[in-house]
Amino acid sequence: MARLRRSSETNTGKITVLLIVTTLVVIMMIQIASLYRKNVDYAARQEELEKSLEEAAEERSRLEDYEEYTKTDDYIEDIARSKLGLVHGNEIVFKEK
Repeated sequence: MARLRRSSETNTGKITVLLIVTTLVVIMMIQIASLYRKNVDYAARQEELEKSLEEAAEERSRLEDYEEYTKTDDYIEDIARSKLGLVHGNEIVFKEK
């Protein structure tokens, strides 16, 4: 009888350990899947941010070029012509009716 009871206790212990290990493995698999999804989301976000950074760098370059242009005589002359209607003394102005 003692032998049968010991065998039954041993099987119960083995089944318990097996259930605990299986549960832990399932939990780990769920966590790994969750982390993988987060990694994919972060990679997509990183790509968006890199694209945004590149666009911002291009905008900055364009604005720096425009700032340099505004310091030139050509810019002043263009503004004087377009906004104020000024012309050089040797130019002829044609107006539409």
